Order: sequence, then structure tokens, then C-alpha cells
Amino acid sequence: MQNTNGEQFLELLSAPKNIVITTHFKPDADALGSSLALAIYLKTKGHTVQVISPSDYPRFLNWLPGQEEVISLSEETKIQIETLINKADLIFCLDFSSLSRINDLCDIVRASPAEKVMIDHHLNPENFAEYKFWNCNAAATAELIYDFIILLGDQHLINIAIAECIYAGMMTDTGSFRYPCTTKKVHQIIAELIEIGADNSKIHRLIYDNSTENRLRFMGYALSEKMEVLGEFNTALFVISAEELQRFDSETGDTEGLVNYGISIDGITMAAAIIEREDAVKISFRSVGNFAVNEFAALHFEGGGHKNASGGKSSLSLEETVEKFKNLLHLYKEKLTTN
Repeated sequence: MQNTNGEQFLELLSAPKNIVITTHFKPDADALGSSLALAIYLKTKGHTVQVISPSDYPRFLNWLPGQEEVISLSEETKIQIETLINKADLIFCLDFSSLSRINDLCDIVRASPAEKVMIDHHLNPENFAEYKFWNCNAAATAELIYDFIILLGDQHLINIAIAECIYAGMMTDTGSFRYPCTTKKVHQIIAELIEIGADNSKIHRLIYDNSTENRLRFMGYALSEKMEVLGEFNTALFVISAEELQRFDSETGDTEGLVNYGISIDGITMAAAIIEREDAVKISFRSVGNFAVNEFAALHFEGGGHKNASGGKSSLSLEETVEKFKNLLHLYKEKLTTN
């Protein structure tokens, strides 16, 4: 995919515009952090900017600078959001490579006369945007937002608020800087953000040490009662029903990170968390080494993502989805056990 060059972006943003920024359904720290960082930057350049989320997001992201101005899609905000999107000159699409990832906003954004700008690091991007800033080797979309600001010659405009939003996105998408995507460049950018004033200790605490009592009790229950280790296939599995989520008054974000416990077990090649939601059964995948869960998810569960961290979904029942997953393991046994 051909990226748009800096001169084109400078021309695109040369005059004040009405801009909408949106990101994927159930945004994580990278999705929301990159959106807010870009919004703050564009506002300093004189643009009118609104961040729109296709859903709610975890409460542990409520500290991010500017999040109080985000409009999340609901029955109450639908007309307002449609008006904003239809009146926009530009729509920035962050941290997703296919319009289907914004769920109920998909058709509205696609039909909007606004020009679209995609900034993303996921594989196999859909060709829906007139302008693209895409790199699948970037550790996070937040890294690309940093690069975007540098490309436009505005490094001096990265203030503490922007730095904190970018730091949050890069920290979480690198697994606190432990995933293979954590490059020398990542550490160099992080050093710059800390120099600007991002408080690394505070950001880590607000994201990772900010749980409700219910979430901790749910995690304890999931680890003690719901973790299944399929040793024959070097696979760990969590299966969580809608009733179990309700039992612990689960909120958006409460299951985040659960699958990582599975992949942390010595000898495990793949971990999956299969969770029953209102609209579908959602699945998170993690792997180590050469086993590509993005390919596994794309082939069997309408998903995709990164080689070692991916997601998918199933329209089958929870029980049927689990059965399908376990049956598939037989086809991948050699890859899973010789990884």
C-alpha cells in the first residue's frame, strides 16, 4: 500500500477544517490514546476536532487527557454523531484497517462525503481511505501518531498531554515493552516522551493498577475455575459465559489481559479466551514464537491482527465455538508442539 507523503498531508491540513477522529469498537489504550493525541495536536493547529468512539471504553482510560470530550455512540448520541460525520471535511480512522471494525459507524463513515485518512499498523488494510499513513512494523498506532507529527515538522508541539496519550498507547501495545515489536526506535520515542514530561510510573499505575474489586474477583475466578490447559496441543483456554460476566458485574475492559495469563504458562504456544457477548462470541488469541494467531483467526474466526496477538468472533453458540476451536487444534498440532 502506498503511503501519502508529507507534502500531501501538509496541503491537506493547510487550512482549518472540521475533523472527526474515530477508532475501533471497544477501543483500548492505543486506539483511544492515539485518537486523543492526534486530536490535541490538530486543535493546536487551528482545526475543529471531535473524537467519536463506536462504543464505550474501559474506565481505566478515563484519565487520558481530553477523554471527557469523546462522544461514544449510543441511541442518545446517534443523530449528533451522524451530523458531525456528515459535516466533516476529514475523517481520521485510527487503529483499524477495515471499516467493519467500527461496527455501527461503518456505513455512516463510508457514506460521508468527507475525505478519509487511515493511520494504522494492522495487516491487510482495506482500501477505503484517500490518504494513508500505514506501517505494519510499527509497535502501535500511537507510534505512528508520533511519526505523523514529526513528518509535519511539529515535534515542538508535542506537549505533556500528547506525550501521555502516545506513551499509553505504546506501552500497552508492546505489553509494557516486552513484546517483539519493542524496537530500539520504540525506546527512543519513549525517552523523548519522558523528556517532554510523560510520567511513566503514573501512566502504568493508572492503566494496570486501577481495577475494581469486581474485576479482581472475576480474574481470580477465571484463573482458578475457568483456565483449561490442553497439554497435548500446548494450548491454554479460558471460556467465559455471559452469565459469568453478569455474576461479577463485568464492565468494558474487565476481561482485558485475561488471555495473557494463559500464554505466560511455561510450554504454552497458544492461548485463547472465548467470551460470550451480546452480539457474538468474541475471542482473543495470543501466541509465542512462530505460531501466527492472526492467520489462525482470519481462517477460522473472521478475525485478524498481529502475528502473536489477534482477535476473532463467532456467530455460533458458546459451546459450538469451543467445540470448533478444540477440533481445529488437531489440524495444528504439529505447529503448536514444534514451535
